[in-house]
Amino acid sequence: MMDRSCPGTVEPILEILDGKWTLLLLFELFNGNRRFGELRRKLHLISPKTLTDRLRLLEEKGIVTRTLYPGVPLHVEYDLTECGKGLQPIFEAMWTWTQEHGAYLRKETNEMGQEAETVM
Repeated sequence: MMDRSCPGTVEPILEILDGKWTLLLLFELFNGNRRFGELRRKLHLISPKTLTDRLRLLEEKGIVTRTLYPGVPLHVEYDLTECGKGLQPIFEAMWTWTQEHGAYLRKETNEMGQEAETVM
């Protein structure tokens, strides 16, 4: 059974993971350090401003490090800190849960979409 203080206890991480692109961004960084341009290509629909905002938030929270390499051309790399790498079991648990229950959720979502089409 979960501790009754759990919602308040996990609120800080939920605020971090709440951003639209944050989960996908972290997923990319679990595979190693990435340059800004690489992240843009992988998350091709994300705007540069949103990507910058998400990376700054993650850096501010101690989840991502930003390393600036001087030279021509100047480039920046992002990597997970030890704290950020500690999030990986959460992602693994979500993947496991989805494997066990995701088909049911996808079926339910498809049925709701079909009902909406019928009503229209």
